[in-house]
Amino acid sequence: MEWYLALILLLGTVCLAMFLGLPVALAFFTANVIGTFIFIGGDIGLVFMPMEFHNAITFGLAPIALFLLMGEILLQTGVAFKAIGAIDRLISRVPGRLSVVSIVGGTVFSSLSGSTIANTAILGSVLLPDMIKRGYQPSIAMGPIMAVGGIAMLIPPSALAVLLASIAEQSVAQLLIAGIIPGFLMAMLFFAYVIIRCTINPSLAPSYAPDESALELPITVALNRKGRALASWTYRGPGLKLLNRILPFVLYILPLFIIFIVVVGSIFFKIAAPTEAAALGSLAAFGACYFFRLFKNVITITGIDGADFTWRAIAKALMETAKVNTMILFIIAGSLVFAQALTNSGATDGLLTAIAALELTRLQVVIMMMLVLLFLGAFMDQVSMLLLTLPFFLLGAQSLQVVFEIDVVWLMVLMLITMEISLLTPPFGLLLYVMKGIAPFDVPIGHVIRSAMPFILIELFVLALLIAMPEVAVWLPSKIG
Repeated sequence: MEWYLALILLLGTVCLAMFLGLPVALAFFTANVIGTFIFIGGDIGLVFMPMEFHNAITFGLAPIALFLLMGEILLQTGVAFKAIGAIDRLISRVPGRLSVVSIVGGTVFSSLSGSTIANTAILGSVLLPDMIKRGYQPSIAMGPIMAVGGIAMLIPPSALAVLLASIAEQSVAQLLIAGIIPGFLMAMLFFAYVIIRCTINPSLAPSYAPDESALELPITVALNRKGRALASWTYRGPGLKLLNRILPFVLYILPLFIIFIVVVGSIFFKIAAPTEAAALGSLAAFGACYFFRLFKNVITITGIDGADFTWRAIAKALMETAKVNTMILFIIAGSLVFAQALTNSGATDGLLTAIAALELTRLQVVIMMMLVLLFLGAFMDQVSMLLLTLPFFLLGAQSLQVVFEIDVVWLMVLMLITMEISLLTPPFGLLLYVMKGIAPFDVPIGHVIRSAMPFILIELFVLALLIAMPEVAVWLPSKIG
């Protein structure tokens, strides 16, 4: 069979199965059965599939599971809500204050959860109703929440980055570290855009002074063995306003930064491999939640949402992690078998040979890859995009990097940014529909799309910057070797 017919057969099977409503994993499983039977040798090809499932379990799954567990612990115990409340208290009189809070809070939570949907849903449910009540225009209220949600794809620990590196058989540590600078650069540009736009047009986000007239600081001085207060009083003395702004940051944000330092620092300084760093991060997240549970009666701050740090919440985090991890297991297994079927059919080599015959430059090859991802992103979810394109993009980068001098880590960062953009691109950008679903008012999808457009342009600018200056992405991972 000619390579292009094999390519049409395999990709067509996947697209048809997803069009008929099959889940992504089952769609690729269907294509894998056909591909392995035809191209790997009938019954022998089908026997080969369980071996790939075993490889999926033993290859790269542990860090994904542990990073997911870390985020779920922080989410299910309610730490995210305390963190957002603390950031809201810290940031005072700036233009578009609540939009700025959403950007800062989203960036902090991105470094802890690694989930774009969780990031957007939490920020939207906590901040959006208050924004609308205070007269914020939907364009400046919804846009930053959706945009910063996608940053979780870049800032470690990103579950999608771990999945991408695992499927591509590349260094997870290199890719996690490579996403730090682009992620924070994007957050800073979002921050600057909101400040500048709200300064030029204050009506977009009416300013208000936080109500500090009734603030008080209940403090307990001792605990018994069961963690209950033995004595307490309410502080209303000098410096109360300053304490109510600084103390939440110290109590609810700094402990979370320790988790980020444990994960990224252990990888950067080669103290731990990604799997070990993920395990340390999960332990640090558990320790932070236990700290909050132990000391929640020591200092309570008026106006900060509380949370129950219970063993039931930990059990729910474990259950949710198991559900997502099972899905990822099938995704990785399906990807490995699909890539093998493409290789044995000759489709991968045939396509790469055809591309090489075009005599394209490195810039043209990379731009072509990103345009394909942007096009697919308008119709597909990110996991489907990865499974469809990785056998070509990453194998192409490895096979032709001598000719094009393509750095694989750099290319994977570009792919993450492009997939982040696709979360906001119509007609099927996932975060557009998440925002529409959590909005506390009936908003047409067209308004949601328009609110996202300025941030899509910012993300495209960062993508173009990284294409023109690869060192922005590869400088930091080069320091860990």
